[in-house]
Amino acid sequence: MTPVFGIAGRSGSGKTTLIEAMLPLLGARGLRVNVIKHSHHDFQMEPPGKDSARFRLAGAQEVMVASPYRYAIVHELRDAPEPSLDAQLARLTPADLVLVEGFKQAAIPRIEVYRPALGKPPLHAEDGGFLAVVTDAPLDAGVPCLPLNDPAQVVEFVCRSLGLG
Repeated sequence: MTPVFGIAGRSGSGKTTLIEAMLPLLGARGLRVNVIKHSHHDFQMEPPGKDSARFRLAGAQEVMVASPYRYAIVHELRDAPEPSLDAQLARLTPADLVLVEGFKQAAIPRIEVYRPALGKPPLHAEDGGFLAVVTDAPLDAGVPCLPLNDPAQVVEFVCRSLGLG
């Protein structure tokens, strides 16, 4: 089974920026990486009025947009419940690692990105399931603290935690 590692944190903490910085470093290690980003908000992948959006709005359950460069599938849940993380992982192509942004309560190895300047409480104070905290300030978290401005150190921690080369 593909190793899965979570990056959680409050909105605006820098999760996406950290993952973006980690991806080329993981690729340089020869790892193929998939990413799942969880959102609590509605989103649209295609501009309103484009053919694919029109198909979706007209009632298609899934719409695939394909080109010689990439493809995307938009699946409308309508009134169905949101699929579990496991169900979403099963839809991905094989990889060496899946990074998951969000899914704060998922039972997966995970780290928290925490920036005290945001003025929001840390997640690790409420949930002891974090392996480390990635932060931009000195912190006594009870778990290892990694510097937010050093994605290579975060990559090393993730790979070591999962036993990846």
